[in-house]
Amino acid sequence: MNEKEEEVSLNQIKLKPRISLFNGCTIIIGVIIGSGIFVSPKGVLLEAGSAGMSLLIWLLSGVFAMIGAVCYSELGTLIPKSGGDYAYIYEAFGPLPSFLFLWVALVIINPTSLAIIAITCATYALQPFYSCPVPDVVVNLFAGCIIAVLTFINCWDVRMATRTNDFFTITKLIALTLIITCGGYWLSLGHIDNLVMPDVAEGSQTKLSAIAMAFYSGVFSFSGFSYLNFVTEELKNPFRNLPRAIYISIPIVTIVYMLVNIAYFSVLTVDEILDSDAVAITFADKILGTFGSKILMPLFVSFSCVGSLNGILITCSRMFFSGARNSQLPELFAMISIRQLTPIPSLIFLGGTSIVMLFIGNVFQLINYLSFAESLVVFSSVAGLLKLRFTMPENVLNARPIKISLLWPILFFLMCLFLLILPFFHSDPWELIYGVFLVLSGIPIYVLFVYNKYRPGFIQSVWIGFTHFIQKLFYCVPELSSS
Repeated sequence: MNEKEEEVSLNQIKLKPRISLFNGCTIIIGVIIGSGIFVSPKGVLLEAGSAGMSLLIWLLSGVFAMIGAVCYSELGTLIPKSGGDYAYIYEAFGPLPSFLFLWVALVIINPTSLAIIAITCATYALQPFYSCPVPDVVVNLFAGCIIAVLTFINCWDVRMATRTNDFFTITKLIALTLIITCGGYWLSLGHIDNLVMPDVAEGSQTKLSAIAMAFYSGVFSFSGFSYLNFVTEELKNPFRNLPRAIYISIPIVTIVYMLVNIAYFSVLTVDEILDSDAVAITFADKILGTFGSKILMPLFVSFSCVGSLNGILITCSRMFFSGARNSQLPELFAMISIRQLTPIPSLIFLGGTSIVMLFIGNVFQLINYLSFAESLVVFSSVAGLLKLRFTMPENVLNARPIKISLLWPILFFLMCLFLLILPFFHSDPWELIYGVFLVLSGIPIYVLFVYNKYRPGFIQSVWIGFTHFIQKLFYCVPELSSS
């Protein structure tokens, strides 16, 4: 390759639109539907009190997610940048608020989510090979291997990563279809006692606080509906396919969640579900026997977890890439592989910190901070949409392909505010206070490393040397536009 050809080639190094509408749908569905619907859908039931009230909460949670998704479809086409919530908060509120989100995502939300899903995946994948509980060290090592393999796939090729995501999403939908079919067959045999009056409504909560907490649990099960917005720049025809993927995926997830819960309630009583540590396993044991509960369902749960892990790696690595592109993270995270055209440093950092998190004690305690942090992020993004309606230049607003009624973002904003405040009255307040302090701890980090541009000479030279080493190792450079 001569010098002129090399210059042209380098000028084309950027994230390419290689994610199709189908890939987009599988990313959203794959991230939302994790292990929860198989393992522990009793969070809603615990507060709702009855099968009937629980099903109503699941439906309302799906409606909430759909309203939020509609708002994100406008955000994604108004600000067509990768990075999702980070990009929207940055555009609406500036560098400090967006960095605080980036900071929390960097140290808690993403690595903790990946670590916990990987532990669940490894536990169920290894379960058929052990007659006793699987040793923690074995679980953690296998979970680390799973994250490492998926990180490699994502580094190597975007198409391979999306095909992996397609396969595992289809697999989990097949598994859930099996549950739904078994439940339908059980109902056809006349076992309808749990789903008819008065049993279906027996024990229903009437206290507003309990219903609110049930709704909170249901909404958390739909978290991930905005994850396709993290890869907007890599989505083919994003102005058309982003809203289409959202409008297709959320109703599918809502219908699947509803039908799976109906299947559970058709076979198991409320008490049996509440007493079960893994509802799908208990369900399979009653319907399919030992093979279903010991081999088939654990395999499906682990496959579902792999799909979620892969979807999070695809999407959230682009958030770090976007943060580095805005000079809020080291430039290294904005590097793209010349050959693979993937953000290899961001992917390796995300996968690596997740593996480290596996071996940190009490990692499950960190999940208590996730729901508060995610509610805060979604609240901020929708608040940003409302702000941009009044502050963004009219010619930009008029040029956007999607403009929803102002009623929807206002309604969603109020619902998010409710979800943000509610836990302070019904959860352990110290957990939430720690979550607030964790967010605010990003302020001194921002002042020292982002706002302050001075670096001691020896630190600067060491970091530049390290950056050059990584560039040579992975053959990557900063993103360059074709212009």
